[in-house]
Amino acid sequence: MKHNDTSLLHPTAGTFDEEVFGSDLPVLVDFWAPWCPPCRMLKPEVERLAMELRGRARVAFVNVDEEPELADRFGVSGIPALMIVKGGEKVESWTGYSPRAAMLARVERHLAGGR
Repeated sequence: MKHNDTSLLHPTAGTFDEEVFGSDLPVLVDFWAPWCPPCRMLKPEVERLAMELRGRARVAFVNVDEEPELADRFGVSGIPALMIVKGGEKVESWTGYSPRAAMLARVERHLAGGR
């Protein structure tokens, strides 16, 4: 079922602009790598967040080892690095592990007054 779930994205350098900047909903982007312990701790939290935000926001995972162009493009120097994109613009970004409640609060700030 997750494969058809459009609330969870796995954009590449070729699809990022369309999937993330072209999204009609805000997108929380998680730059991560499988060898990064904080990233591995954060990933299930972000996946749960995607379920909670379904229909209101999307979540995108970018593996920096597989998509170094995207990491360079957004100046990712440490991971996990997260950003929120809304209306085709990066509206917020931060680095490091955050509790799910804190991430939810950040995303919800960008939902208020939205569609």
